[in-house]
Amino acid sequence: MQTPASYEGVVLTAPFSTPYQRYSIETAHHWIATGLRGSLQSANLKPADIDGFAVSSFTLFPDTAVGLTQHLGLCPRWLDHIPMGGASAGIAVRRAARAIQAKDAEIIACVAGDTNHIDSFRRLLSSFSRFAMDASYPYGYGGPNASFALLTDRYMTDHGATRKGFGHICIAQRENALNNPRALMKKPLSMEQYLNARQIADPIALFDCVMPCAGAEAFLVMSEDRAIKLGLPYARLCAAIERHNAHADDPVQLRGGWTIDVNTLWEQAGLDPKSMDLVQTYDDYPVISVMQIEDLGFCAKGEGVAFLEQRNLTTKGDFPLNTSGGQLSAGQAGAAGGFIGMVEAIRQVTGQAEETQVKEAKHALVSGFGMINFDRGLCTSATVLSEGVRL
Repeated sequence: MQTPASYEGVVLTAPFSTPYQRYSIETAHHWIATGLRGSLQSANLKPADIDGFAVSSFTLFPDTAVGLTQHLGLCPRWLDHIPMGGASAGIAVRRAARAIQAKDAEIIACVAGDTNHIDSFRRLLSSFSRFAMDASYPYGYGGPNASFALLTDRYMTDHGATRKGFGHICIAQRENALNNPRALMKKPLSMEQYLNARQIADPIALFDCVMPCAGAEAFLVMSEDRAIKLGLPYARLCAAIERHNAHADDPVQLRGGWTIDVNTLWEQAGLDPKSMDLVQTYDDYPVISVMQIEDLGFCAKGEGVAFLEQRNLTTKGDFPLNTSGGQLSAGQAGAAGGFIGMVEAIRQVTGQAEETQVKEAKHALVSGFGMINFDRGLCTSATVLSEGVRL
């Protein structure tokens, strides 16, 4: 496979996260507007200064990105709506970067946000896809918990992984979340609590599952020259991949599309897994983080749990993973769950992560996984960021 053209000259800047709320009476429009405003204000920019806009949201219906342009008073010449869930940030970055290089836009705002009304998550599941509407929900299917319970059980059976191994991931991420003022989970988690938690869908229990919430994440994509003129700290984009409906013939999804493009990713970045100072995986369930660690070359298939168990995954450890607490402990603000790792990675390599800062962080991997459609996630992405100009 031919290595794609370099992303040289493209940078990410102005990371912004709203404080998350467990429930909200506001619309997705409110949360996306709040995220956009926060990112622009951090860059000392106004809405009129952006000419590109990329949006990801589950609860924006009946609007799409184009409807938001009117709601928010924007007039972009480049527009993208990315309904790809947990893979959305990497895909938004990849496409925005090419638009910057082609001079189709000069400053692109990438925003993801969702609300969480009392009943919105159940309604979302019931109409999530045609598969959900026709083949699963009418028969009592319980949404992603059931799908990932089957996946987790198969992974444990095939590779000898234990719940204690998955617990190591959840406990470390909770420790990271305790240092993140925006995280929803604010109590330490012990292995005893993890193992004795209420079962949700065997073998998945309470702390294996994300908590739906409301919130937004945002950042800006622009040329390095523009960021320098604006006096902004920024992260350089080194590599980006996306893949959809990979390995469709696998009876159970124990690998993702990263396996097809992993060599391209590292060749384009000019780096390797050992070069990464921190890793941000999409983490709606711990087994998905393990899958990403394996498929992106940190260890062989089936060795992911043991690889992570042997390492300290906290911000002060030897393998910082999901340094903000990730979705498992910060919360899953709908499609913003696909952005939380990217926004945190930008903060890390620009020295803006404050309480969650990894010392001397220069290189970060961000991987995404999204759109569980009946029996598997359809979308995967991965991005490598490196230190540009620090705060």
